[in-house]
Amino acid sequence: MRRVIIGCAAWALFIGAASCAWLVGAVAKEGDCAAEDCGNRGASRTGVGAARDFDFYVLALSWSPGFCESVEGARDQCEPGKGLGFVVHGLWPQYEQGASPSECPGARSPSRIALEKAAGLFPDVGLARYEWRKHGTCSGKSPSDYFADVAQANAAVTIPPLFVKPARDQKITPIDVERAFFDANPRLRPGMMAVSCRRGVMDGVRICMSKDLREFRACPEVAQRGCHIREISAPAPL
Repeated sequence: MRRVIIGCAAWALFIGAASCAWLVGAVAKEGDCAAEDCGNRGASRTGVGAARDFDFYVLALSWSPGFCESVEGARDQCEPGKGLGFVVHGLWPQYEQGASPSECPGARSPSRIALEKAAGLFPDVGLARYEWRKHGTCSGKSPSDYFADVAQANAAVTIPPLFVKPARDQKITPIDVERAFFDANPRLRPGMMAVSCRRGVMDGVRICMSKDLREFRACPEVAQRGCHIREISAPAPL
């Protein structure tokens, strides 16, 4: 984390302070996870791997109101009045077991043309750059093709009506969140996704997909790392 903060000061010269603040927040989010209510610590302890050397993808969708309660610096995503609910956080290559690849060799920064393909997918361009560098480089794809895959994966998932512009905060169980996604996505079944939470607040879901993105698929380790407390809060969009 210390190295990220030091490096971020220099990176800010190129991408701006807001994106730099988001980066520090995102790293803290992935690495600082309460064991009793957030099952994503194992997923965050990634190791460097070879591009394309992975078994499946995880589509990570953030529940913006919950995500914004625990991460500072995500200015665009957390701006009051935007009313954002589920948004794309990333598309992560995963191994069947153990740590997953991250920051593989390859182009470190997407071109402007590639970033145009990410427009409207991510809450802000800083997140798109960060996700490419950390996860996209391990896909074996070019930045443009990786962002096209992110769009394809996102389009394959229907957000349940329960989470489309809810007017008020909700108390709900993680299994009921999963059931809502199963009802909205008939090919999605138990063991193919996980709910993510932090300090009793839902901050996202993780949905497992085949490498060709044509099917949802089972992912026991991801499912086991999900949120398993009795009840969680799903704050309404800001």
